[in-house]
Amino acid sequence: MSSEISLIFATPIWTSLVENYQTINDKMEKYIRNQKEKDLKGKKVSNIEGWHSQNFNLKDDEIVFFFQSITPNIQKAMEDMGWDLSKNKIEIPNIWSIINKKRSSNAMHIHSNCYLSAAYYVKAPNDCGDIVFHDPRQSRLIRKPKLLKLNKLNGEEVNIKPKEGLLVLFPSYLYHSVNESLSDNERIVISFNVDLK
Repeated sequence: MSSEISLIFATPIWTSLVENYQTINDKMEKYIRNQKEKDLKGKKVSNIEGWHSQNFNLKDDEIVFFFQSITPNIQKAMEDMGWDLSKNKIEIPNIWSIINKKRSSNAMHIHSNCYLSAAYYVKAPNDCGDIVFHDPRQSRLIRKPKLLKLNKLNGEEVNIKPKEGLLVLFPSYLYHSVNESLSDNERIVISFNVDLK
């Protein structure tokens, strides 16, 4: 009898390059910089040295435009999950931006009380800090054997390199952080949460 391996309880991460992202990024960068001019201090959440905005107004024209542009990407993730969108109403509880300069990073955290979270890259220069996803199975971190080589079964982190126009969607329970930026140019990301009611 031959043996087989079953991969169960998968943790999905969706990555997609959004159509027409150059137009989206031009519009959203102006909006974000305008918000920063109004509130230079921002707020402290997971950001280390970087600027974290207040939550944006979901009724602002730019935010409405942004979500209209990425709705197909969000719906695809929900379809993959098998969620019944005829019986669940999609809600966006909050959306914000983070601008990381050189030496900025973000501490490991989760987004509670929602189903999906996202990072969308408006500006992503080289070496600006990967988003890092951490194994949510905490018991695996207690002890571990020596490895012959790293693979998908024994890895404890997954790094995704930012790219302008890239949308990353992931379960909100998934711990993530952002590596320190080594770039002289700013990294601008829009983050938001998705809930179902």
